[in-house]
Amino acid sequence: MAYAVLMIAIVLEVIATSFLMLSQQFTRPLPTVIMALCYLASFYFLSQALRHVPLGVAYAVWSGLGIVLTAGIGVVVFRQTPDLPAVIGIGLILAGVIVINGFSQAVPH
Repeated sequence: MAYAVLMIAIVLEVIATSFLMLSQQFTRPLPTVIMALCYLASFYFLSQALRHVPLGVAYAVWSGLGIVLTAGIGVVVFRQTPDLPAVIGIGLILAGVIVINGFSQAVPH
């Protein structure tokens, strides 16, 4: 259940970051408000996940998957094309999340 809550936090963070882009440096009120609400909700769910997942692990998964998913949103929605070093770096971040979840004794299984 802790990972379900953590996934909700990650999805909300990705939505918030997407609306950060759409807010155009806080000049558009509706995207700015949606961004702020999603960030607040994301931190709430992250705090709930911390009841069962160690801080370092939760934050690594939250930020790592957030980076990967946000990069995907950048490609699909905003038509941003990452170069090869960016793709390799994002792949390494994803590999790190997989290693943490697959092999770390700190992660509740």
